[in-house]
Amino acid sequence: MVFYFTATGNSLYATRHFSDEPVNIPQIMRGTKRQFSDDAIGIVCPVYAGEPPKMVLQFLKASTFQTEYFYFILTYGFDQSDAPEFTAELAKEAGIHVDYVAAIQMVDNYLPMFDMDAEMALDKHIEKQLADAVKAVADRVRKIPEASEEGRRLHVQVAAMNRENPAFNNGSQITVSENCIGCGICEKVCPIDNFYIENGRAMRREDTCEFCLACAQNCPQKAIGLSMADKNPDARYRNPNISLQEIIEANENRSE
Repeated sequence: MVFYFTATGNSLYATRHFSDEPVNIPQIMRGTKRQFSDDAIGIVCPVYAGEPPKMVLQFLKASTFQTEYFYFILTYGFDQSDAPEFTAELAKEAGIHVDYVAAIQMVDNYLPMFDMDAEMALDKHIEKQLADAVKAVADRVRKIPEASEEGRRLHVQVAAMNRENPAFNNGSQITVSENCIGCGICEKVCPIDNFYIENGRAMRREDTCEFCLACAQNCPQKAIGLSMADKNPDARYRNPNISLQEIIEANENRSE
């Protein structure tokens, strides 16, 4: 059993290396089932500023897992900092023993700092990383990488920066321009249902969110941007192995 959270398709692509029938965490959180049992249970999700998405943590705290082997596959872009050990500790606080964590470096989709064209041009040896993690899980390897002191310091520094300037990581800098045609794609790809269409224009229910950037990265008009910084407003990213429809199928609220 493998659960996942995805915004631009990196974690969904990684997930499919571990399961043919993965379970989307936003869909689970919209329902009531909170008890899960299997020989092995995995969670695949991105790392945001050194930590898993808030919804993933909510899922961990709200659920009960019965398994002999629990693992995380974390996708990240620039630097994993201390994400593996930090995530394992968060899970421990939720009453979950983690046996294995792998961090997979992929395209970094953080628009304030990275040009998506430049990121996509980099060869990060993704398939080799995923193959190694798949084998480790199949072999039931029990290992949580120990972070370096530099990695721990980086996480602390980024967390302090985000506390001082919450807009860097809380979604409040997301904007909708006049290029919006009200197509509704942002509403369908948002994992927390924060978008709706009113009078032919995308609107947000809350000013803050996961800041996963599914809305901006998947907008066909490039009408969703950032008020503070956007390295390349003309460049957007979705994992080349994942279609827009697949992200919609993963995240769209089917109960509405």
